[in-house]
Order: sequence, then structure tokens, then C-alpha cells
Amino acid sequence: MSYPNRLPAESISFVLDTSPADLPDSVLDTARRCLLDLIGVWAAGRMTELSAITHRFVRRHHGAGEVGSRLFFDSAMVAPAGAAFAAASTIDAIDAHDGHKITKGHTGVHQLAGLLAFLDAEEGGVHGAGGTQTSEIDPLDAVDGREFLASLVVGYEFATRAGIALHSSACDYHTSGAWGAVGVAAIGARVLGLDETRTFEAMGLGEYFGPRSQMMRAIDHPTMVKDGSGWGAMAGVSAAYLAADGFTGAPAVTVCDPALDHVWSDIGRRWLIEDQYFKPYPVCRWAQPAVEAALSVMRQHDLVADGIDHIEVHSFHEAVRLATRRPDTTEQAQYSLPFPVAAAVCHGRLGVTELVGTALQDPEVLRLSASMQMIEDSEHNKAFPANRFARVSVHTTDGQVLRSENHEPRGDPEDPLSDAEIRSKFHQLASPALGNDRASAIERAVDGLVEGASLGRLTRLLVEPCLEQT
Repeated sequence: MSYPNRLPAESISFVLDTSPADLPDSVLDTARRCLLDLIGVWAAGRMTELSAITHRFVRRHHGAGEVGSRLFFDSAMVAPAGAAFAAASTIDAIDAHDGHKITKGHTGVHQLAGLLAFLDAEEGGVHGAGGTQTSEIDPLDAVDGREFLASLVVGYEFATRAGIALHSSACDYHTSGAWGAVGVAAIGARVLGLDETRTFEAMGLGEYFGPRSQMMRAIDHPTMVKDGSGWGAMAGVSAAYLAADGFTGAPAVTVCDPALDHVWSDIGRRWLIEDQYFKPYPVCRWAQPAVEAALSVMRQHDLVADGIDHIEVHSFHEAVRLATRRPDTTEQAQYSLPFPVAAAVCHGRLGVTELVGTALQDPEVLRLSASMQMIEDSEHNKAFPANRFARVSVHTTDGQVLRSENHEPRGDPEDPLSDAEIRSKFHQLASPALGNDRASAIERAVDGLVEGASLGRLTRLLVEPCLEQT
């Protein structure tokens, strides 16, 4: 089947010409919230073995050439594609970053990783080599904060639509990297100042080389592959640089197929970044309705874990597939339903500390996880992915059966986390990795971007390693 050899005019104009003045204040503020949330997850992810492996990999195999980008929370110089790979993989290492219901995946992880890699390389070149950089001067001091947020919005808008288009046209459920790469390529075209022809090629390359990996394989066998985010960011950065040098790609079907025009017809008018959800817990979104339902019963009846015989969970098919009961790794714990529900019930909370290290051997959590009954619900299946429902029945040791209502995850656009909750989550994730003072300074620098403060004020705070890294 043949497709047009150019991008729709409105899509090209949106990528290349959108300015901060074109964005409603609410959109810029949502971008600020997304950025703060992503940085908190990024800092926490830097403490994982997954992140350590990816950083060693890019330092060894993606050295800086004519241009380089910094590895944030590391300070080494590497190739831009390698920097994007490490950053996106690290954010993905803690499954607490923002996402979108209809794409069934994560947008911002790729866009932030790619945007910083592009800007760092293009504004600073091989800056910092030989120890020339100081804490007072940052190569991104010249980048206006509002322009940075506008570019981030462009990536969100483009990638989210590419994800919706892919899911409505492809025969399999692919990881977020498959369509996140298209958004990163769009950001690259914008930062590199590509013309329409090379922007078209960048989109095609990003889509063609993006990782069309099968998401349910990672659900059934949780490992460090996660949501393909590292490879999506790396593919998108590579696509833009290849296109800039004249490399040609097949048309991006998700963007160019006339049958998908309805996905793109409102770009620049309807802001899909405002449809992103924010996670209160660092586990797969599909497990979070069951966590909410179980906690509601615990609070309503003032229960303690040792008074529970077992828990029965009714939810949709994809949630029931999160079946790991005795996780050996944090990846398995994040892609589980019974373990995080049991951990939340036992501890009254669910954060990173409940999903790593010795917490994975907690005998009471493992008892409840092993005994949990998971039942697929046909009505919940019909509602997915627009709605993600779960309900629980808690069977107590004295013979009671305490039932919840249907619950959805908190943090959806219809039930958003407050700004205070997002800030609190940021500090819960970032402060253990960075210290309270550095985390607070980052929060202030992110807030300043909306007023046009320099991006360098933020990036100089992101350069140095975390307090204790794996």
C-alpha cells in the first residue's frame, strides 16, 4: 500500500513552528507537572541495577564524537543517542512515570530523554570535556525555559497521537518505545531545524526503527526490557540525526495514512498532554485499581494484615496477567498485581522501599500474595482501556467477607493528583537519592521554567551523580 510522501501540513507546522505563545497556560503548567514527576522517577531509577547497567553500556559503547551529551545524574559525556537511551531506561526502571490510558503506555519518558540529549548536544557540542564546565556556567543557560516546555509539549502531542494511531492500526500490542520514537524524532526535527522533507524522513525512520516489541511478553516474563523506552528514545534521536544527514526512511504510517487523519485533525487545538495520568504508586498501572480497592477495605474496616485469610481480586484480562507472586527482582515486583496489593495491605502504603531488596522477602506480604485469587471480569474487559476497574473481596480469619466497590486508579485526568500530591511524590522519590536540599532546588528550578527561567538553572542541578548509586 502506498502512502503520501509528505506529512500533513498541520503536523509539520505544529512540530516546527509551535511557540510558547501558542500554548494555553494550563498546557505549560501541565508540562511543568510532568517534568517534575519525571525527574523524581529518574532520580529514584538511578539507584537501580538496571540503570547502572545501561550507564556502563553507553559509557563503553556510545562515546561522544563530534558532539556529545551529558549523562545526567552521572556527568559523563556520551553520544546523544546513548544519553537518551540511558535516561529513558533509568526513568523506566521505576514504574512510576506518567502515562496515557488509550495508548496503554508512557509518553514523557522518551520525550524528556530525547529533548535533553538533543539540546545538550546542539547547544553545548562536546562541552564539559576535559573538565571545562563549572557549577556556575551550564551550556543550556541560553535555553529559555518556556521554549523548553513548548518543545516537550510538542513531543507529548506527537507521540501520544502516534500511539493512538498505532494501537488502532497494528495487529499486536507494542511497547511504548514503538510510538515514543516518533515523538522524539519530531522533537529532533524541531531542535535541529530540519526542513519539511527531512522532518518527513525523520518521522519515517523513527517509526521504522522504533522497537515494535510485544508488551505482553514483558508482562508475562518481567525483566529489565520493561516498556521499550530506552530503545524508543535512542531510535528517535538516531532518526533525527540520520535524516539531517540525508538518510531516507519509509513513510511514518501512523502519521501519513489517510485512514488515520482523524487522530491528527485536532493537533494544536486539543491538548493530549492534559490527558496524561500520574501514578501514586511505582507499579504497573493495571495493578493500581486493585491496590486502591484493597486499601479502601482496609481503611473502612480498620483491618490489619494478620487478620486476613486471603484476598479475591476481580479485574480486566491484562491486569490478571500480572501474575508474579514471589518476585525475585524489583522488575518482577513492579509487573505484579498480587505482590503490590499484598505489600500495600501489610504496610498501609506502597512506595519504592516496599518493592526492593529485603522487602521482597517479607513473609506476611508473600503469604497474602501467594493466597490471592485473581478473577477475570468480562465487564471490566469491556471497559478497558478507557476505564481500568478492579474490586476486591477480603476474606478475614474470622469468616467475614468484606467487599469493595469498583475502583479505578487515582491520578487519571478525571481524578487527578493535586499539585501538592505530585510535589510530595517527587520528594518521596528524589530526596533519598539526591538529598532534601538538592531536590528542593530542582523543584524551584522546574517551577521557574514556566516564567522563562534558563534551562541551565535546572540542568546544572541534574549533572552530578546521586548520593549512593548502584
